[in-house]
Amino acid sequence: MGERCISDESLGETGFSYTLSLINGKYKMTILYTLMEFGVVRFNEMQRYIGGISYKTLSSTLKELQRDQLVHREEYPQVPPKVEYSLTERGKSLMPILDQMCEWGDTHRL
Repeated sequence: MGERCISDESLGETGFSYTLSLINGKYKMTILYTLMEFGVVRFNEMQRYIGGISYKTLSSTLKELQRDQLVHREEYPQVPPKVEYSLTERGKSLMPILDQMCEWGDTHRL
């Protein structure tokens, strides 16, 4: 079998690149971590928990996570409107990766 050559490879075609495309962004992993830790979370609760994130940024990031089928949005028909977010099964499948990142950070924190 021949040796691999980097000039023949494409990072964009790897599983690493695809996974990174789903969780890349300033707040995506923080939102996923929040939902992992607290289960079902309302919009305003998440905004207060994360801190420093604008309404628009949180809203658009949640929409991206929904589009990628990592987050589920449940809207209840009441006044005032009640909206809750939770992880989908697909989102939950990313949790071992986030757990490992947390463990690594706890072990190697300076």
